[in-house]
Amino acid sequence: MQPEVSSMGFEHFIGQADMVSKVLFCILILMSVVSWLIIILKALQGLSERVRTKKFLKMFWSAKSVEDIDGYLAEHTPNNYHEILTDAGVHAVQRYQKTHGNSLRDSGSLSEVITRALSTKLDEIHLRCENGVTALAAVSATAPFVGLFGTVWGIYHALIEIGSTGAGTIDKVAGPVGEALIMTGVGLAVAIPAVLAHSWVTRRNQVTMGALDSFAFELLNLLGGDCSGCNNDCHDKAKKQGA
Repeated sequence: MQPEVSSMGFEHFIGQADMVSKVLFCILILMSVVSWLIIILKALQGLSERVRTKKFLKMFWSAKSVEDIDGYLAEHTPNNYHEILTDAGVHAVQRYQKTHGNSLRDSGSLSEVITRALSTKLDEIHLRCENGVTALAAVSATAPFVGLFGTVWGIYHALIEIGSTGAGTIDKVAGPVGEALIMTGVGLAVAIPAVLAHSWVTRRNQVTMGALDSFAFELLNLLGGDCSGCNNDCHDKAKKQGA
């Protein structure tokens, strides 16, 4: 006997679902947990980064000399992107002063050495910013199709059961088919936050890399003096990273 439509719903669908439907549902739940975990971590990371960056830049622009900045970095482990970038530039200058450009790593002029150090660090920071973005993109792209497959699978089995019992009236068909559509709804509920979060994180990364590019140019001016030809290198690299 077919269950009454009024008795059907999400709990009934899960209770009578076969192994395939339950596995698909668990996959969607896992996708949702992963995407929301990334969203929360990115939000907390962004908040912490803004607070620390504001504090560091206030100290940076009020410092009387590069030595004061170096002393600050020696006392505080670099823990935000601007501090990490500054630390890389200061260390590049210190290495160059020790080796006088005689090592392969520090070959070229001082401005070239600083540019390479800042460009390398910008690459590393960009990779750190991209953590989790691929997962959000994967969830947003695949979750609707996982839900759709669950719906198709559920409708198929519902129609098979209806056909075997001979109950083909609309009140007997609507309930099982409606239950199967739950999987599509779950898939969309998982995908929509992931899509929005992916767009938000991507845009935030572009803004972050743009700000770091500008700061790298200022840092190059302060540490290396003549920066002709170096700004374009840092600027072009940051534009590629933000694209």
